Amino acid sequence: MKQNMKSNIVRKIGIAFISLLVLCLMAVLVAFGILKIRTICISTDFSGVYENDKYRSPVSISGIGLVKQEISCGYAVIEMFAKWNGNTDITEQSLFDEYGKIVTSTGKAFEKEMNRQFSEYTTTMHKYLKNEELIDLVYESLAAGFPVPFEWAALLGDEWTLHYSLITGLDVPNDLVTIMNPYGYVEEIGLQEFLNRTSFEAYKKMPLFLELGFAFGIFEKNTIFVAE
Repeated sequence: MKQNMKSNIVRKIGIAFISLLVLCLMAVLVAFGILKIRTICISTDFSGVYENDKYRSPVSISGIGLVKQEISCGYAVIEMFAKWNGNTDITEQSLFDEYGKIVTSTGKAFEKEMNRQFSEYTTTMHKYLKNEELIDLVYESLAAGFPVPFEWAALLGDEWTLHYSLITGLDVPNDLVTIMNPYGYVEEIGLQEFLNRTSFEAYKKMPLFLELGFAFGIFEKNTIFVAE
């Protein structure tokens, strides 16, 4: 009798475990399916911007000093934004000393920290923008006098990473986006490459934990942070 009870318990535990695995697998498949749809939806034709008179005049923000990250790209971008805003007290080191850790690892956390450090502005994260929407918001923000923090795929040596940087210029007629990259240099790239990287389509051999992060909404594609 006791042996039968133990067998039933073991069988029920086994069934529950298998059921849980199946549910987890289904959740992962659904998440990746939704991610694929969202990626397709943002990958729109943006060629019309080249003929749009709205973007005829280049827009840029001058006088921003490049900060090479020593602690994190998110903190380095916040330091660059602070210096542009005339605040030399906010630095990578001051942010790390305040928290004792990095608190800008996700888009929502970066948005929260931007609003905390720059309470005179409201910073809004815009995610999964269609290509032409992304270009338009960048243009509008730069035209209003604000540099644009954003998420994208960037190379550190030969390794692709998820990275924060700062857009300081957009010249649509000449197909040029100017970016302050905390890896230590200024990038000037075309719109197609820019969008390949904001959509993370440029990311080669993405680690599974990052793929899962995108699938479950921890990280985002075509994402910028607009201050106003």
